[in-house]
Amino acid sequence: MWISIAAISLGAAIGANLRWWLGAHYNGYFLHIPPGTLIANLLGAWLIGMALSFFQDSSLSVEWKLFAITGLLGALTTFSTFSAEMVTAIQGGRWLWAITGTLVHVLGSFAMTLLGIACYGWLRH
Repeated sequence: MWISIAAISLGAAIGANLRWWLGAHYNGYFLHIPPGTLIANLLGAWLIGMALSFFQDSSLSVEWKLFAITGLLGALTTFSTFSAEMVTAIQGGRWLWAITGTLVHVLGSFAMTLLGIACYGWLRH
């Protein structure tokens, strides 16, 4: 159990710092739908799709899956930050931006997860 906790914790530390870095470097470019948060969510969704497919076929220990999916990618993708940004847009009267941002994040994440699964399949052949 302690190895699992360590794997998740290490992955989460890396994912959270990567999410912070993306926000710090890209969110200032477009304030209506902060790009750093969007990049974190879409990249994370694509990587989760790849990882889900990879770990289905992998003989690696469960700790590697916990490190990658639960820790790193769980901390990288950021539903709470996305929610706060969309609520802030609503509070500022920017309903269209909030709706657009929500659609881009949610539909984009679904699409990127499916793309990640497909990419892994293509790489396997």
